[in-house]
Amino acid sequence: MNLKRIFKNFWLGENMLYACVWAAIYLIPFMNAHLMSEDAVSFGKVIISWVKITPYFFTFLVHNHLLTPLLMRNRYGWYIVLLIMLVAAVFGTIEVLDFRYWQGDVDLRDKASLTELAWYWNVLFGILMAGANSMIKLYYRALQTDQRMALLERQNIEIQMQYLKYQINPHFLMNTLNNIHSMIDFDTVMARKSVMDLSRMMRHVLYDSSESHTTLDKEVEFLDNYIELMRIRIFDDVEISFKHPDINVCRSVKLPPLLLIVLVENAFKHGISYNKESYIHISIYIDNDELTCVVANSRHYSSSSEHSGIGLDNITKRLDLMFGGRHKLDIDDSDLKRYVVKLVIPIIN
Repeated sequence: MNLKRIFKNFWLGENMLYACVWAAIYLIPFMNAHLMSEDAVSFGKVIISWVKITPYFFTFLVHNHLLTPLLMRNRYGWYIVLLIMLVAAVFGTIEVLDFRYWQGDVDLRDKASLTELAWYWNVLFGILMAGANSMIKLYYRALQTDQRMALLERQNIEIQMQYLKYQINPHFLMNTLNNIHSMIDFDTVMARKSVMDLSRMMRHVLYDSSESHTTLDKEVEFLDNYIELMRIRIFDDVEISFKHPDINVCRSVKLPPLLLIVLVENAFKHGISYNKESYIHISIYIDNDELTCVVANSRHYSSSSEHSGIGLDNITKRLDLMFGGRHKLDIDDSDLKRYVVKLVIPIIN
């Protein structure tokens, strides 16, 4: 079951609950007539009762659709102020207009199913109704969160395994080890450094990525090691740049592990040609509460059609699970010689 279906089911369940409650409330006049053993239901009395109920229903609609979103976004100050204004406006208007002019007959008024209330009781019941509405909203939001977490936990192992196979696949390891082996005889220093880079990469994959979150400095180090190992396999004239915030700043930024490597690996896989000018530019920066990663690379006709393959499909699914639509993944392929992927995610507190 995907997230959209989960949210749709909870939305239907919540609104069905509201519909049943208000249907029962509007049926009270009919039930009241039956309990009082009246021979026939007086529709005049029913209309009078509905007129008394309607301000509560109007208050509920405005509160449910306009005010509870503020509560969900933790805008408590605005929520309280607007709730007081809503209740005061609705029941203040009723007090001024006095809907009792619908009931010119005193005997008819006394037999109405709901009694007339003083303005302060109306205000109190309106606030209590808003509180009940808010509790239901929070309850369903908690259910949605639990369902999302359960779905994420069920798919977490499978996703991690897919990412491990895709990011650090056997071909990459085999080629890297072969390159290191070939360097041992003529550049032992470089071979030793490459072994250390590979060791740090594997340590990050096996240990750091087992947690739900990691820090940006570890991801930056991981990307640095990956880039250095890839340099062994490519020509020196391939332009590679990697810009990121200061490491001290990166230590305080949290994000899901092995997220950015997909974009970088795609760039190396599809952006390098051995007979054409090639480049890869990687830029990571932090703006307010968002982390942005932009990866731009040269585009070659032989690989452009494959660029949005398994890697970007996997990262899209993973982003939907983790951020629920609070992220942005933009792909710019309008330039036939340049391919740009921009990822924006909220910083995890």
